[in-house]
Amino acid sequence: MRLLALGVAAAYAAFGLTFRGPRERFWDRMTATGVTLGGLALATDRDARRVRIGPAAVALGLASAAGLYGIFRLGDALARQVMPKGSEEIGNIYALRSLRPKGELATRLGLVIGPAEELFWRGFVQRRAGYLTTTALYGGAHVVTENATLIGAATIAGAYWGLLRAAGVPLGALVVSHVAWDIWIFLIAPTEEPRPV
Repeated sequence: MRLLALGVAAAYAAFGLTFRGPRERFWDRMTATGVTLGGLALATDRDARRVRIGPAAVALGLASAAGLYGIFRLGDALARQVMPKGSEEIGNIYALRSLRPKGELATRLGLVIGPAEELFWRGFVQRRAGYLTTTALYGGAHVVTENATLIGAATIAGAYWGLLRAAGVPLGALVVSHVAWDIWIFLIAPTEEPRPV
Protein backbone atom coordinates (compact mmCIF):
# COMPACT_ATOMS: atom_id res chain seq x y z
CA MET A 1 0.00 0.00 0.00
CA ARG A 2 2.87 2.34 0.74
CA LEU A 3 4.35 1.75 -2.71
CA LEU A 4 0.98 2.53 -4.29
CA ALA A 5 0.68 5.76 -2.32
CA LEU A 6 4.19 6.81 -3.32
CA GLY A 7 3.53 5.97 -6.95
CA VAL A 8 0.27 7.92 -7.10
CA ALA A 9 1.86 10.87 -5.30
CA ALA A 10 4.68 10.84 -7.85
CA ALA A 11 2.15 10.71 -10.70
CA TYR A 12 0.16 13.65 -9.35
CA ALA A 13 3.32 15.70 -8.82
CA ALA A 14 4.54 14.86 -12.32
CA PHE A 15 1.20 15.77 -13.90
CA GLY A 16 1.23 19.05 -11.99
CA LEU A 17 4.68 19.92 -13.30
CA THR A 18 3.76 18.80 -16.81
CA PHE A 19 0.62 20.89 -17.17
CA ARG A 20 1.69 23.90 -15.11
CA GLY A 21 5.10 24.58 -16.65
CA PRO A 22 5.92 26.75 -19.67
CA ARG A 23 3.69 25.74 -22.58
CA GLU A 24 6.47 25.59 -25.16
CA ARG A 25 8.21 22.81 -23.17
CA PHE A 26 5.04 20.78 -22.58
CA TRP A 27 6.10 17.76 -24.65
CA ASP A 28 9.51 17.54 -22.99
CA ARG A 29 7.84 17.42 -19.58
CA MET A 30 5.16 14.99 -20.75
CA THR A 31 7.84 12.66 -22.09
CA ALA A 32 9.81 12.90 -18.84
CA THR A 33 6.63 12.05 -16.93
CA GLY A 34 6.18 9.00 -19.15
CA VAL A 35 9.76 7.85 -18.58
CA THR A 36 9.36 8.30 -14.81
CA LEU A 37 6.00 6.57 -14.41
CA GLY A 38 6.74 3.86 -16.95
CA GLY A 39 10.08 3.22 -15.31
CA LEU A 40 8.43 2.94 -11.90
CA ALA A 41 5.93 0.43 -13.26
CA LEU A 42 8.63 -1.68 -14.90
CA ALA A 43 10.76 -1.63 -11.76
CA THR A 44 7.98 -2.64 -9.36
CA ASP A 45 5.22 -4.45 -11.26
CA ARG A 46 5.52 -7.98 -12.59
CA ASP A 47 2.64 -7.54 -15.06
CA ALA A 48 4.38 -4.56 -16.64
CA ARG A 49 7.58 -6.54 -17.07
CA ARG A 50 5.72 -9.45 -18.67
CA VAL A 51 3.99 -7.42 -21.38
CA ARG A 52 4.13 -9.07 -24.79
CA ILE A 53 2.72 -7.60 -27.98
CA GLY A 54 1.97 -10.21 -30.62
CA PRO A 55 -0.52 -10.28 -33.50
CA ALA A 56 -3.50 -11.00 -31.24
CA ALA A 57 -2.63 -8.09 -28.93
CA VAL A 58 -2.25 -5.77 -31.92
CA ALA A 59 -5.62 -6.79 -33.37
CA LEU A 60 -7.41 -6.46 -30.04
CA GLY A 61 -5.67 -3.18 -29.30
CA LEU A 62 -6.61 -1.64 -32.64
CA ALA A 63 -10.23 -2.80 -32.32
CA SER A 64 -10.55 -1.35 -28.83
CA ALA A 65 -8.94 1.92 -29.94
CA ALA A 66 -11.52 2.17 -32.73
CA GLY A 67 -14.30 1.66 -30.19
CA LEU A 68 -12.97 4.42 -27.95
CA TYR A 69 -12.55 6.75 -30.92
CA GLY A 70 -16.22 6.22 -31.77
CA ILE A 71 -17.18 7.12 -28.20
CA PHE A 72 -15.13 10.30 -28.42
CA ARG A 73 -16.62 11.32 -31.77
CA LEU A 74 -20.04 11.26 -30.12
CA GLY A 75 -18.76 12.80 -26.89
CA ASP A 76 -17.08 15.69 -28.69
CA ALA A 77 -20.38 16.95 -30.08
CA LEU A 78 -22.06 16.50 -26.71
CA ALA A 79 -19.30 18.34 -24.86
CA ARG A 80 -19.62 21.33 -27.17
CA GLN A 81 -23.35 21.55 -26.47
CA VAL A 82 -23.45 20.76 -22.77
CA MET A 83 -20.25 22.29 -21.38
CA PRO A 84 -20.01 26.10 -21.34
CA LYS A 85 -16.38 26.12 -22.48
CA GLY A 86 -16.39 22.80 -24.33
CA SER A 87 -15.29 24.10 -27.73
CA GLU A 88 -12.62 26.35 -26.25
CA GLU A 89 -11.23 23.60 -24.02
CA ILE A 90 -11.15 21.04 -26.84
CA GLY A 91 -9.35 23.62 -28.98
CA ASN A 92 -6.79 24.20 -26.22
CA ILE A 93 -5.99 20.49 -26.14
CA TYR A 94 -5.51 20.25 -29.89
CA ALA A 95 -3.39 23.41 -29.96
CA LEU A 96 -0.65 21.45 -28.17
CA ARG A 97 0.01 19.43 -31.31
CA SER A 98 1.34 22.49 -33.12
CA LEU A 99 4.21 22.82 -30.62
CA ARG A 100 6.23 20.02 -32.26
CA PRO A 101 6.41 18.30 -35.67
CA LYS A 102 3.88 15.51 -36.13
CA GLY A 103 6.54 12.84 -36.61
CA GLU A 104 8.21 13.77 -33.34
CA LEU A 105 4.89 13.74 -31.48
CA ALA A 106 3.99 10.34 -32.92
CA THR A 107 7.34 9.00 -31.69
CA ARG A 108 6.87 10.43 -28.21
CA LEU A 109 3.28 9.17 -27.97
CA GLY A 110 4.06 5.77 -29.44
CA LEU A 111 7.30 4.90 -27.69
CA VAL A 112 7.00 6.62 -24.32
CA ILE A 113 3.81 8.43 -23.32
CA GLY A 114 1.11 5.95 -24.39
CA PRO A 115 2.88 2.78 -23.20
CA ALA A 116 3.91 4.40 -19.92
CA GLU A 117 0.36 5.43 -19.05
CA GLU A 118 -0.93 1.89 -19.51
CA LEU A 119 1.95 0.23 -17.69
CA PHE A 120 1.54 2.62 -14.77
CA TRP A 121 -2.22 3.16 -14.46
CA ARG A 122 -3.70 -0.11 -15.73
CA GLY A 123 -0.69 -2.15 -14.62
CA PHE A 124 0.96 -0.82 -11.46
CA VAL A 125 -2.01 1.10 -10.00
CA GLN A 126 -4.99 -1.02 -11.04
CA ARG A 127 -3.44 -4.27 -9.82
CA ARG A 128 -3.09 -2.71 -6.37
CA ALA A 129 -6.07 -0.34 -6.16
CA GLY A 130 -8.76 -1.96 -8.31
CA TYR A 131 -10.81 -0.65 -11.20
CA LEU A 132 -12.97 2.07 -9.66
CA THR A 133 -10.21 3.62 -7.56
CA THR A 134 -7.80 3.62 -10.47
CA THR A 135 -10.36 5.27 -12.74
CA ALA A 136 -10.97 8.00 -10.15
CA LEU A 137 -7.25 8.51 -9.58
CA TYR A 138 -6.53 8.74 -13.31
CA GLY A 139 -9.24 11.32 -13.86
CA GLY A 140 -8.17 13.18 -10.73
CA ALA A 141 -4.59 13.46 -11.94
CA HIS A 142 -5.91 15.72 -14.71
CA VAL A 143 -7.66 18.18 -12.36
CA VAL A 144 -4.47 20.24 -12.35
CA THR A 145 -5.17 21.16 -15.99
CA GLU A 146 -8.28 23.14 -14.95
CA ASN A 147 -9.76 21.93 -18.23
CA ALA A 148 -13.09 20.29 -17.41
CA THR A 149 -13.38 18.74 -20.86
CA LEU A 150 -9.95 17.14 -20.58
CA ILE A 151 -10.72 15.87 -17.08
CA GLY A 152 -13.92 14.28 -18.37
CA ALA A 153 -12.19 12.83 -21.42
CA ALA A 154 -9.37 11.36 -19.33
CA THR A 155 -11.85 9.82 -16.90
CA ILE A 156 -13.86 8.25 -19.73
CA ALA A 157 -10.75 6.89 -21.44
CA GLY A 158 -9.39 5.61 -18.13
CA ALA A 159 -12.72 3.94 -17.34
CA TYR A 160 -12.76 2.32 -20.78
CA TRP A 161 -9.23 0.90 -20.64
CA GLY A 162 -9.60 0.01 -16.97
CA LEU A 163 -12.78 -1.95 -17.65
CA LEU A 164 -11.05 -3.85 -20.42
CA ARG A 165 -8.20 -4.64 -18.06
CA ALA A 166 -10.63 -5.76 -15.34
CA ALA A 167 -12.29 -8.02 -17.92
CA GLY A 168 -8.96 -9.72 -18.58
CA VAL A 169 -7.67 -7.91 -21.67
CA PRO A 170 -3.87 -8.28 -21.68
CA LEU A 171 -1.82 -5.22 -20.81
CA GLY A 172 -0.01 -5.47 -24.14
CA ALA A 173 -3.28 -5.01 -26.03
CA LEU A 174 -4.06 -1.95 -23.91
CA VAL A 175 -0.66 -0.47 -24.73
CA VAL A 176 -1.46 -0.89 -28.43
CA SER A 177 -4.92 0.57 -27.89
CA HIS A 178 -3.63 3.63 -26.05
CA VAL A 179 -0.89 4.32 -28.58
CA ALA A 180 -3.18 3.87 -31.59
CA TRP A 181 -5.91 6.02 -30.05
CA ASP A 182 -3.49 8.80 -29.05
CA ILE A 183 -1.97 9.04 -32.51
CA TRP A 184 -5.27 8.70 -34.35
CA ILE A 185 -7.33 11.21 -32.37
CA PHE A 186 -4.52 13.68 -31.80
CA LEU A 187 -2.54 13.62 -35.02
CA ILE A 188 -4.50 11.89 -37.81
CA ALA A 189 -8.24 12.37 -37.31
CA PRO A 190 -8.92 14.90 -34.54
CA THR A 191 -12.50 15.69 -33.66
CA GLU A 192 -11.83 19.24 -34.80
CA GLU A 193 -9.18 21.06 -36.76
CA PRO A 194 -6.61 22.49 -34.33
CA ARG A 195 -6.33 26.21 -33.76
CA PRO A 196 -3.02 28.03 -34.09
CA VAL A 197 -1.13 28.38 -30.81
